[in-house]
Amino acid sequence: MKVALLGNPNSGKSSLFNQLTGLRQKVGNFPGVTVDKKIGFCKLKDGSEIQVVDFPGTYSIYPGSLDEQVVLEVLANPESLDYPDLAVVVVDSTNLKRNMLLFEQVSDLQIPCILALNMLDSALEQGIEVDSLKMSGILGVPVVEINAREGIGVEGLKLEIFKQSQNPSIHENVSVLSEDYQSLAKEVQDDFKIDNSYLALQYLTQSQKLTFLGFENQKKLQSIAKSRSFDPDRFQSNDTIKRYADIGETLAQSVQQVGIRKESITEKMDKVLLHKVWGYVIFLAVLFVLFQAVFAFAAYPQDWIDAGIAGLTDWLSDVLPASKLTDLLLDGIIAGIGGVVIFVPQIAFLFILISLLEESGYMSRVVVLMDKLIRKFGLSGRSVVPLISGMACAVPAIMSARTMGNWKDRLITIMVTPLMSCSARLPIYTIIIALVVPEQRVLGIFGVQGLILMGLYLLGFVSALVVGWVMKYIFKSKGRSYFVMELPTYKKPRWSQVFFTVYEKVKTFVFEAGKVILAISIVLWVLSSYGPGEQFSNAEDIVSSQYQSLNEEEFENKLASYKLENSYAGHFGKFIEPAIKPLGYDWKIGIALITSFAAREVFVGTISTIYSIGSSAEDDNTIKARLKREINPETGKPRFDIATSASLLMFYVFAMMCMSTLAIVYRETKGWKWPMIQLGYMTALAYISALIVYQLLK
Repeated sequence: MKVALLGNPNSGKSSLFNQLTGLRQKVGNFPGVTVDKKIGFCKLKDGSEIQVVDFPGTYSIYPGSLDEQVVLEVLANPESLDYPDLAVVVVDSTNLKRNMLLFEQVSDLQIPCILALNMLDSALEQGIEVDSLKMSGILGVPVVEINAREGIGVEGLKLEIFKQSQNPSIHENVSVLSEDYQSLAKEVQDDFKIDNSYLALQYLTQSQKLTFLGFENQKKLQSIAKSRSFDPDRFQSNDTIKRYADIGETLAQSVQQVGIRKESITEKMDKVLLHKVWGYVIFLAVLFVLFQAVFAFAAYPQDWIDAGIAGLTDWLSDVLPASKLTDLLLDGIIAGIGGVVIFVPQIAFLFILISLLEESGYMSRVVVLMDKLIRKFGLSGRSVVPLISGMACAVPAIMSARTMGNWKDRLITIMVTPLMSCSARLPIYTIIIALVVPEQRVLGIFGVQGLILMGLYLLGFVSALVVGWVMKYIFKSKGRSYFVMELPTYKKPRWSQVFFTVYEKVKTFVFEAGKVILAISIVLWVLSSYGPGEQFSNAEDIVSSQYQSLNEEEFENKLASYKLENSYAGHFGKFIEPAIKPLGYDWKIGIALITSFAAREVFVGTISTIYSIGSSAEDDNTIKARLKREINPETGKPRFDIATSASLLMFYVFAMMCMSTLAIVYRETKGWKWPMIQLGYMTALAYISALIVYQLLK
């Protein structure tokens, strides 16, 4: 049995999905589009299993975005693989009149429904009492009281789903249809062999949005509409107005206001947190605490993992026989894995803190605050969500720009979103900051490392605003945009949901980015361990003739360094070195720059692999130690000094994120023109800023 979870944004639909399915869920795509489809599985009381599909949030079946159009396409097409046997419509009990519009429309499509009343506790705080039994009698469908966050009422909902699987009840068609509309619907029903008059009218009203109909059928419907002087906009407005009148009658009989409505805690907090001055001050303070915590809390587990990888490498080098296979394991695979897992604590802490902000309801306020700010730079209010999402990952952030109706505004948002520092850049930032910035405190409490990390994220945000303003001027985008967002009430974070989110993010980092990092580490080891010509094959003789007074350990290090320089990887690094030398980089860093285009996290894995080759000091196997001991032969000073490290940080603030980002920009803009322009301007910005910083600091 396929059960659809439908509801307005922030109605608690996704929380209910997690309560029903737990960890038994997966994320895919709806056919033909890039909209996420969350599918989970749930057992009923008789042991039977149902499939639960969490549909994108939508206010009605008249779509205003691609996400909402997906809902319409499925619900209007009984042949769709995702067409539900039952719809659970989740409504926010504090906003019943607006939320129930979707329920009325879905039930009129003759899909069996259950109405789930969520957030009744918040409704009671506002003096709203709902008689669910009376409402059920009026509507003719089961009405279930739930608290999706706490899991209250979920078992009762499962029982109703089981009952509906045995004996589905369909809400009587309340139809609002005049005689003219009914005769028109009959014509479409006869032509398209469908039973439902409301669905027939949706075919007429929204034929261009229903791609499953095919071009010929769409033309046929447009011809019928024209011949009968049918106005889709007028029908939609009449339909909506009459439905609200019907909903009003239902609520008048089943809902009552008790006492005088008091100002809620959420409203009191919003007066401060959304204040035009204090709102930004508090947000900056929250950001400051977040980045301080990433360094402070993650430092200990990171050091343990770093030392553990070093200990494992030493132990394996002692017990395994000397061979190429052992070298591959130690210098390729183990070094590559070490470059991944060392950053798990920081990724985990970052997403714990972000999840807490989302769960509490504060992140929605951040979006509203940013809307007020970015409009001054000429960006659309709807750009806020992609920009904020870009701090986690650019790929879903760019996809979320689909909600924007104005194409120029959407394009500008897509073009600037990768400038927001994503979580993939965090490993690069933290390893370089830890190398050159001492663990000092300002005023005794503020960590310098955390301040610099926060500064890098703010620099990315400011650059996105500036570039957006420039592009707005170039594209001459004058269309006015609006931004409407439902603000949830403040709530205590659910730790189970926080840790589930962190588990998903860490798993994605380890297994998705990890696969790329490990594969590139192995390829790099091969390219670094073999080379062309006699210079590589006769390396031992050449080094022994040049350095005759070295002890065994010094000779092994010189030999390894010489082999690396004359390997395939070394030749490639030397080839690009002239272009990157003005930035303070050598050929080894150059290799890491190129490989990190696959995924930003690969930079650290590459550096770890490159610098592990030739390492023989037993206490010098941690990633930080390898980088600290690297010397610039031209200056005799550490390779990763202040100037080079600052240059690298600047480069990665502005450089294009990764191939996945380019791929999603190609898909969203339907061509290579804009991805190539984006790659070009971001690469130029990264190179010039890194060049200026290095030349000033060197």
